[in-house]
Formats: sequence, C-alpha cells, structure tokens
Amino acid sequence: MIDCHCDALWKMWSKAYEFANDSRLSVNREKWLNSNVQVQCFAIFVPPEVPMEAKFTTGLQMIDLFFDKIIQPYPEIKFITNKQDILSLKNTERGGAILTLEGLDLIGSDLYKLRILLHLGVKMVGLSWNNPNLVTDGVMEQRGAGLTVFGKEVIQLLNQYNIWTDLAHISYSGFFEAVQLADFPMVSHANVQAVHPHPRNLDDKQIQVLIEKGGGLIGINFVREFLTTKQYVTYDDIYQHIDYLLHKGAEKNIIFGSDFDGSDDLADQLKNIDQYPAFISYLKTLLSDYTLNRITSNNFVENLPF
Repeated sequence: MIDCHCDALWKMWSKAYEFANDSRLSVNREKWLNSNVQVQCFAIFVPPEVPMEAKFTTGLQMIDLFFDKIIQPYPEIKFITNKQDILSLKNTERGGAILTLEGLDLIGSDLYKLRILLHLGVKMVGLSWNNPNLVTDGVMEQRGAGLTVFGKEVIQLLNQYNIWTDLAHISYSGFFEAVQLADFPMVSHANVQAVHPHPRNLDDKQIQVLIEKGGGLIGINFVREFLTTKQYVTYDDIYQHIDYLLHKGAEKNIIFGSDFDGSDDLADQLKNIDQYPAFISYLKTLLSDYTLNRITSNNFVENLPF
C-alpha cells in the first residue's frame, strides 16, 4: 500500500506538531504503524504567505524536519531513494518515506536551488501550487498561462535526474505542455471532473493524454471539495472517481494521493492514515485482486523513474 501525497511536514513546520504521536496529524508515526501503508510520500509545501526571500530556507527547514523527526529517530522508517529501497520493504514491518515537493515558488529563477533539492533526495516535483510562479501559472490563476522558458528548463532537469514531474496544481494549458515535455509526468493528488467539477480535477482529455503517455499516474484525493458536494463523504463517493477512471481505461494509472494533513475537510471515513485498512477492505468487495493490487502499489512501483 502506497500513498503518494501528504502534508505532514507543512503542519510540523507551521504548528510544531510532533511526528511521533500528535493526534492532530493525520499522518504520524503511531497512526502510520497502525495502517497498511508501507510507503508514504511527504511533500515540502511552502505556503504563499512566506516572503519570497525566505521560501527556499523554509523548504530546507522542512527537509531538516523530515530527516530529524521522521527518518533519524525511527529505524523502522526507511528513507527511499530508489526502486530497490521499496522492493526491500516487502515482507518486512518497515515503512518507507519518500520526499516530494509541492510547488516551485521556493526556487525563484534559480535552477541550482532545484538541483540542491534533488541532491537532498526529492523524487517528485510539483511545478506549481494554485498560484503563478516563474515556471508556470497555477490552476487558480485566471490568466491560465502555460510554461515559461524557465519552466521548460526545469522539466529538462527533472528528466535528466529521472524525477517525476507532478502536474497536480498546474494551469490547464501548462498541463498539456508539460505532459508532452516530461519523461515522467504524473498527478499526485486530484480527482475526476466528470464525477465532480472542480478546477483541480482532471477532465477526459487530461485523463486520456496521461493514459497515452504511459505511466502517467493519477493519485485519488480524499479532500471533500474534490470528491462531492455532499456534506458527509462516504467510501462510495471516492469509489465513483476510481470507477470512472477504470471505465476510461486507466487501470494502470490509478494510485492514491490522499492529501492527508493538506486539508482538515477530508472524507468522513478517511481522515487519518490508520483508517486506510477499512477502506481497502471496502474496495476488495468491488475490485478484483489484480486491479486492487495495481491501484494500491503496483502502478506506483512499476512506473518509478528512479
């Protein structure tokens, strides 16, 4: 079981929550050990209110938290740097942690800053958050511009380093430009427009181009506003997005990108990582073992670029 997006680092940085067992974290050590998730991705997210001159330092502070509070104290948590690291977790009680980046505001126009982050172990890079930066517009920017010249240089660097290019928050035009340039495009946490219209969700054209690209992963998100207009969100509301993607031929593209700790408005039955086992038991009643294994882990592992 693999989850490709959570924002625990942001909460640990902004609110000084302790990773060990702070109940206010959806992903902490205690809850993680009580789940069936073996690999969890941890995003570096520098919020927009951080001044430009402090953004890169803030990102480094979150990386320091990752190693100092998550990796170093716990021998049962392994820092993932390559595919073999993940495969070595099989049939063990160890968990694996992958470092990712949500948005490139923190590098400004300095490509060397991105290289530093990659050298520190970042394996998935979101080109934008909702707002514009010097790489591309975000999905909530009305202008809707695509990649800049600098943005194309960023993707070339990610290709060179065998890093996932994450398109979860990019503008619509930027999405199609990036998916063509990126060797390893993916969407870490988003759902389906046809099931529930939201600017962050993917329409049929976006879904199709990810399927055609091969290995274009789509991480199902558990945030209520990306799932439904209903106030109480059930497993079925999440499954509707999975089922739609399956009917579109995306069986080899679907993964999970919960967005734990990225929002306090999550599906009512999936607010914490230790609630995954009950959800997976529910999916077992609807999906074949082959399909469920693809969604929970195989799609992610088979498409690892590193």
